Amino acid sequence: MQYRLHIDIPLGTNEEEAIYKSKLLIEEFFTDYSCAPVHILNEKYNITQANYRLGHDEDRQRSNYLDKDENDHVSNKKCRVNFIVEEESDVF
Repeated sequence: MQYRLHIDIPLGTNEEEAIYKSKLLIEEFFTDYSCAPVHILNEKYNITQANYRLGHDEDRQRSNYLDKDENDHVSNKKCRVNFIVEEESDVF
C-alpha cells in the first residue's frame, strides 16, 4: 500500500485565478530543475514525481479543474509532473 502526502493550499474563490495560481506554483516548484524543492525531493528523499489536482471544498467528486475538455467539463484525473535531476556536466 502506497502512502501519499496531500497538501492543501487555499487559492481563493475565483476559478480562473485559482487555475492560474496553480499552474504558476507547479511550474515554479516542480519543473524548474535548478529550484531547491526539486533537488530536495529528488536527491534527499528519492521522490521523482508528484500528482496534483485543483478542486474546491464543495466538490465531493474529486474533480480536477486543471483538466477540462472542449465543453468545459472537468475530469477526475490527476495531473502529474516528473522530475529527475540530471547531473550537470562540465562543458568546455
